Amino acid sequence: MGKFNKLLATLQTEEDQADSTEQTYSHSSNISYKHQLIHRSRIVRDDDQVRKYFDSEKLDSLAMTIKEQGILEDLAVFELPDKPGFYQLVFGERRYRASDIAGLEELPVRIIDRPNTRDLLKLQLIENKHHEDLNPVEEVEAVLALLSVELQKSQEEVIALFKQMDNDVRRQSYNVIGQKDSDVVVQICESLNIRWRSFALNQLQLLRLPQDVLEFIRQGKIEYTKALAVAKVKDQKLRAKLLREVSKKNLSIREIRDRVKSIKESKQPAHEITSYKEKWKTISKEVGKSKVWEDSKKRKKLESLIQQIESLIESD
Repeated sequence: MGKFNKLLATLQTEEDQADSTEQTYSHSSNISYKHQLIHRSRIVRDDDQVRKYFDSEKLDSLAMTIKEQGILEDLAVFELPDKPGFYQLVFGERRYRASDIAGLEELPVRIIDRPNTRDLLKLQLIENKHHEDLNPVEEVEAVLALLSVELQKSQEEVIALFKQMDNDVRRQSYNVIGQKDSDVVVQICESLNIRWRSFALNQLQLLRLPQDVLEFIRQGKIEYTKALAVAKVKDQKLRAKLLREVSKKNLSIREIRDRVKSIKESKQPAHEITSYKEKWKTISKEVGKSKVWEDSKKRKKLESLIQQIESLIESD
């Protein structure tokens, strides 16, 4: 109950501040709620929920707890305007799924006023961050979705804004820093306990990783720092093999870097050998046709080089 009230208080506090001071963005979040039990068949999941991946083992563990103790923290829902008596899940999906495994039919919920899109995203993001339920990719995507709604920009435009803000800091210029959009970014990031520049420099880089690496992060099979190391392997098959090994053996960063180095070294010689062989064929033909043999000084140098090559072959 206390955690839920804190989430609502976060939005209510922002509203009170907006009434008393001049803000760079506006919203309405006068959310009230009431408590009751609802049959799970009347609860509709949110397909746009910021959290996408749920670990099956953790769900089974939570289901065991629910069987023994029940649901200790209410789910949050709001009534669907076009389907009276049915409710959309705002947050608590992990408890919702685990309760199904546990065979629980009646679920304790807090029915809140229907939040606007911006407040819905923020409620979900704060609640999941509070429980540390979001993986790094989901958190980045959720923050971008929230800022996209607030700024009425595409997510690509929001990413570009982050880059422009970072450039301003680097160059000590004021092209976007201090303007309305950048102020909104800073304020929202601060309200989520996120440092905007760290987000721009670090978290946003996640979206540049290969899709197979991103999928392992989403599923909680690999940590962010380890994913960055694995992503340095450009060959997709070798990278997939390394991803499986990292996940299965829980390799350390140092072990991963050693594997990456070994992979790069094993691939590089094959490429170089092919290149050198081609060069040797070309040079051999050119030397055979050349008039360099008619020059005694040059011929002596060639003879010396041939002897060196013969020595290398014999010592092999």
